[in-house]
Amino acid sequence: MAESLGLIAIIIMVGSYALEERSSVFIATFAFGCALAAFYAYLIGSYPFLIAEGIWAVIAVRRWMKARGKSR
Repeated sequence: MAESLGLIAIIIMVGSYALEERSSVFIATFAFGCALAAFYAYLIGSYPFLIAEGIWAVIAVRRWMKARGKSR
């Protein structure tokens, strides 16, 4: 089960990263994928990966908030 979660998280991250320039929605989706990957890392006990993906999730949320402000 956890392996499927990790695969889904990576697919979300890669797909949304490729489409980020099209809409700020994809930046938010990337942040969600990073958070999902961090949760997966927690489930498998990979704390360095948990920290790295958690940081990426925070960075992506900040980028989303900034991009959303520019579009208004």
